[in-house]
Amino acid sequence: MYYSTTHPSPVGTITLACQDNKLVGLWLEGQKYFGDTIPENMREKDDIPVFHDAKKWLDRYFAGEKPEISQLSMAPIGGEFRQMVWDILCAIPYGEVTTYGSIAKEVTAKTGKNMSAQAVGGAVGHNPISIIIPCHRVVGSTGSLTGYAGGVETKIKLLELEGVDTSQFFIPKKGTAL
Repeated sequence: MYYSTTHPSPVGTITLACQDNKLVGLWLEGQKYFGDTIPENMREKDDIPVFHDAKKWLDRYFAGEKPEISQLSMAPIGGEFRQMVWDILCAIPYGEVTTYGSIAKEVTAKTGKNMSAQAVGGAVGHNPISIIIPCHRVVGSTGSLTGYAGGVETKIKLLELEGVDTSQFFIPKKGTAL
């Protein structure tokens, strides 16, 4: 059974989802792909330990602290390629950014198969545990702020919260490549 709860944040209401006391989802209100990895209806229930841990993690994060991802029990739902990309996202240090192309090179090195930045972008965009699995730390190779399912404005807020100088980035016009 899948359970859900909500939590207020500076970037809007967050919905959390879990199964077997493992976090499987974290979405912002109105986020693209909201809940799309959950194969059945969720039942609302607040008193689950992983929800308590995730809310505490989020409160610390939004207070400007640097909570460790390893403090949470997570089980994002997705195939092998997406899991590999999400693991790479978890290794991006707080307050730093990387590019879709850099992640593609890392996946290519691990698998021996050529990977495109666009394929990586698809996996990043479908990250089911946003903020905690820090997909907001990925930018285009030219400095474009693209690919955040929670919206570019939210991506900017999260990066600024982490102390990233966002003046070096830009919001691309529609159709701009990663």
